[in-house]
Amino acid sequence: MADGLADKMIRVDMTTQTASVEPFPAKWRLLGGRALSARILIEECDPKCEPLGAGNVLVMAPGVMSGTSAPTSGRISIGGKSPLTGGIKEANAGGNPGQDLQKLGYRVIVVKGKPADPKQRFGLEVDQSGVRIVAGDAYKGLWNYAACEKLYEKYPQTASFITIGPAGEMQLSGASVACTDEKGRPARHAARGGLGAVMGSKGLKFVAVDAGKLSIRQPAVRKEFFAYAKDYTKAYQAGPQMFKTGTASVVFIANMLNTFPYKNRTEGQSPDVETLRGERIVESFATRGGGMHNCMSGCIVQCSNVVHDKDGNYKTSALEFETLTMLGANCGIASWEDVADLDRLCDEVGLDTIETGAAIAIFMDSGGMEFGDAAGAKRILHEIASGTELGKAIGNGAVSIGKKRKHARIPVVKGQAIPAWDPRPLKATGITYATSAMGADHTAGLIVNPGLPPEQFAQASQESQIANAACDSSGFCQFLQPTIEEIAKYYTMFVGEDVTREQIADMGWQCLLDEWKFNDGAGFTKADDDLPACMKEEGVGPNHAMKFDVSAEVIAAAKRRFASREELFKLKATG
Repeated sequence: MADGLADKMIRVDMTTQTASVEPFPAKWRLLGGRALSARILIEECDPKCEPLGAGNVLVMAPGVMSGTSAPTSGRISIGGKSPLTGGIKEANAGGNPGQDLQKLGYRVIVVKGKPADPKQRFGLEVDQSGVRIVAGDAYKGLWNYAACEKLYEKYPQTASFITIGPAGEMQLSGASVACTDEKGRPARHAARGGLGAVMGSKGLKFVAVDAGKLSIRQPAVRKEFFAYAKDYTKAYQAGPQMFKTGTASVVFIANMLNTFPYKNRTEGQSPDVETLRGERIVESFATRGGGMHNCMSGCIVQCSNVVHDKDGNYKTSALEFETLTMLGANCGIASWEDVADLDRLCDEVGLDTIETGAAIAIFMDSGGMEFGDAAGAKRILHEIASGTELGKAIGNGAVSIGKKRKHARIPVVKGQAIPAWDPRPLKATGITYATSAMGADHTAGLIVNPGLPPEQFAQASQESQIANAACDSSGFCQFLQPTIEEIAKYYTMFVGEDVTREQIADMGWQCLLDEWKFNDGAGFTKADDDLPACMKEEGVGPNHAMKFDVSAEVIAAAKRRFASREELFKLKATG
């Protein structure tokens, strides 16, 4: 084998502010990303720990293929016990930190403990000379863009960063973890589950990763690996490229399917779909600049739109379908330009746009503010950064503001806000929300097939969950849609030994088992594998007839391994 798999890991003790390097365990050799995060949490974190206490473990794990020449393979998983759900959570992000960590030979960063003084901030430096904890008070309270600008004054332009904004520092349950893209912008977020709050509880403001001019990681079977990656890229680029203009391009279709929720999910369609469509963003490129780009080195999907303001200045990237839905239609906000402002504010403050959009919509629905009040929504995001009482309630997520307002309609599963893809027309996706250990998370297993027969709901959800867990562990982006068989082929040529499709499928399944086991230890029961009453009693679509009416028995079936192996191996990530 040539370089093969990197063989080091970083352990950080924030109680003593020390960092060390040790060999990466052989037993984890084929694990990366989400599967590695779940395994570490099972072995090293008490499921009953306080999410913001010293006992929680924060994991930063690049995928196995990160840092290689495999296309669109540089994703990183951030994991820990979620302060939002009280269960296990993995949030996946693009950008360059995952690639750079792997180029330096580091498979994972494991962060434990917390400083005695909660007001202190620290940074972790990772480069060719080693790893070290450094003072971070100079960056305290800075918004993400300002923090990265200041970091680049100290670190080389070759560096990439993992940071948190004020929401993470305040340990708000909706806080995200930001990763810098190719341009050094903190626009790629491991957003869901409040893991930014976990990072904040550790006193860790940033991780600076500088791989310098190190080359990509070398596979064991070089010629075949490079040839396969080249052919794979050509085949992808010759195909339909469904994300060519970004995920925002699905707005119109989602609206037709009644999964473009409006006004806190009281309707499945928005009357403002024309002014929220991704096509409006694409049209702006001709006069304002911007365009499509790749969020990380080596990406061939290039689904990220770069949005400029009317003066041609950079505003945000990427303005995704989920954000247009949850901060736009779900809040009754009609203009994609207002949503772009809100997206930039969320990235700056360090917030999940899905959770924040759901929380603002609940506040509006409960009479706290008029639906469609874009200026008011922007003001709330500034309040979150300032730490006002209202700001904290919304920054802590949908359940938090719902309880504060004593509101009945709180569309969450296991404490996490339901994303744009609605479980009423997409019932197999609803089963994913119910059974995933992470709660309502479309990236855990999305099935966009409203005509799917009921007898196929459970198996479709299970197969998609396995495929997506495998993809999130490999480092490939789900939008590349690699099959389990293709992932196995990349692994085989990279490590120089036969890695079968069965092994990859089993890895995905074991990841789910580890996550369910963690939640069992945290106190979750079968009763938690359900959707809220508003999804079962309130319908969308014609005559409001579409409701989530799947039985508990069908939901439970998704957690029993029965997938058709041959069908599973052909299944692509995202369903």
